[in-house]
Amino acid sequence: MSFKLESACFEPVHSTGEPAVRHAVITEDSITQLVTVFYTTIQTHPRLGPIFQRRLEGKWDEHLRKMVLFWQAVLLKNGAYKGKPVPAHLKLKEIIGDDFHEWLSVFRPVASELFEPESAGEIIATAERIAQSLWLAMFGTPGSAPPPELSSIKCLSGARHA
Repeated sequence: MSFKLESACFEPVHSTGEPAVRHAVITEDSITQLVTVFYTTIQTHPRLGPIFQRRLEGKWDEHLRKMVLFWQAVLLKNGAYKGKPVPAHLKLKEIIGDDFHEWLSVFRPVASELFEPESAGEIIATAERIAQSLWLAMFGTPGSAPPPELSSIKCLSGARHA
C-alpha cells in the first residue's frame, strides 16, 4: 500500500542544522529517535509545550519510554504497549479540539525529516488516524466526523484504513 501526502510538503525540522539522514524502514531504533525528536520539539510549541510541561514535569523519562512502546506497538505491531490511550486523554481537561491539529503540525515535519517518504507517509497516516480517534473520543458526537485538517494522506490503492 502506498501513501501520498496531500498537502504541499511538510517542512522538515532540522534541529541540528545538518541535513538529516533519513530512515528507509521503520525499526525500534528509528521509532525511539522519532519519539525523542518529537517530544524535544513539542516542548517549544507555544500552546502544547506548556500543557506537556505541566503534565510531565519530573516524569519526562517515564513518558518517553511509554511513548516509544506505544509507537513501536502501533507501527511494528509488536504488542509492546499495554496502556489505554483514550481514557488517559479523556482526563486532560485543558485539551481543546484544535490541539490535535497543532500536535500533527509538529509531528508531520518531524516524521518527514527522519524517514524516507514512503515510511514517513505510513507513520503520518497512522498518527492522523490516532488523532482522529482521540478527537472523536473527546469531542465527537453521534454522526460527527473529525475535522478535515486531521488528515492529509490519501491511500492510492483505494483500500480503506482501519
